[in-house]
Amino acid sequence: ANASNLKNFLSAVRLAHQGTDIGALPLSALVPAKTSEVEKPKTKMIITSRRDYPLTKNFPYSLEHLQTSYCKLARIDMRVLCLKKLRKLDLSHNHIKQLPATIGDLICLQELNLHDNHLESFSGALCNTTLQKSLQFLDLSQNKIKALPIQFCQLRELVNLKLDDNELIRLPFKIGQLDHLRFLSAARNKLPFLPSDFRKLCLENLDLFGNPFEQPNPLVPNIQLKIPLTLLECAARATVNYRIPYGCHLLPSHLCEDLEVAKTCQCGSACLSSFIQITVTMNLHHVAHTVVLVDNMGGTEAPIICYFCSLDCYSQFLDRYLQSNG
Repeated sequence: ANASNLKNFLSAVRLAHQGTDIGALPLSALVPAKTSEVEKPKTKMIITSRRDYPLTKNFPYSLEHLQTSYCKLARIDMRVLCLKKLRKLDLSHNHIKQLPATIGDLICLQELNLHDNHLESFSGALCNTTLQKSLQFLDLSQNKIKALPIQFCQLRELVNLKLDDNELIRLPFKIGQLDHLRFLSAARNKLPFLPSDFRKLCLENLDLFGNPFEQPNPLVPNIQLKIPLTLLECAARATVNYRIPYGCHLLPSHLCEDLEVAKTCQCGSACLSSFIQITVTMNLHHVAHTVVLVDNMGGTEAPIICYFCSLDCYSQFLDRYLQSNG
C-alpha cells in the first residue's frame, strides 16, 4: 500500500493497543499501491568501473545477472557468493588470482566469465560442486593456466568452453566426457598434441590456432611396456575391461584415481602404466563442423595421442599405417 497510509495505519494500531478510544483513532482506507509504484526485484546489475563498485551497500539478493568488470578485483567478493539466484556471473578484466571453493554454492550458475584475470589454476574441488549440474558456459581465456585438473571433465553440462591465451601444455585427459560441449576454443596456448579422448567430441565450432603442435611420427613410439605385466596392471585392466564397480570404500584412493585415467588401446582394451604411445595426425573436421585453421598454412590437422596395450596391437596398427602410406 501507499507508504504514508501504511504508516498512519500502524500508528492507529499502536494507539489502539495502548487503549485509545476508537473514535480518536486516525483510521483511513488502505488503497493498494499501483504497479508503477512498486519497485520490482532487481535481477541485473552491470558495474564497469572501480568507482561504481558498491563497498557499503549489499548486492540485491534477487540478482540473476551480475557483471563487475574493470574493477581491479584481486579476489571474488564473498557477498557475491551469497546470491543464490545468480545465473550469470561476469568477472572479466580484473586481477583475480584464485577462485574460492564456495563459488560452487551458486546452485543456479549457468555462465561464468573470468576472461582476462591472473588465474594460474582451476581447482579440482570446484568440479565436484553443484557446478556439475548447472554450468554451461565457462570463459577462462587470457589467464595464466598451465593445466586443468582431472576432475574438470565432471562439468558435464558445459556447452561453451573458452581457454584461449593461456599457457596450457595439455587439455584434460578425459575431455571426451564433455558430451554436451559444442564450442571449444583453446587458441594461442602451448599444446604439443591432443589427448586420445579428443576423438569422442562432437563440436559445432573448434579453434586451436596458434599452438606449437609437434609433427606426429607413428614410427617412433614411446614404449612403456612392462613384460610380464605386473599384478597391479593385470588387476587394473580387468577392473576397467569388465566394468567391475570400485570406489574409495573398496580400494585405496590413489588406485581409484589411476583407474579413472586408464588409457584405451585401439583394440578397446584398457591399459594403465604399461603401454605404447605414439602421435598420429587427425583431421579436426572429424570432431567439429567448423574448424578455425590450425596455422597460417591453411591446415586443419593436429597430432593426437594413440595408445596400445601390447606389441601385437601396435604391430597391427603399423602394418595398416605402412600399407596406407605406400
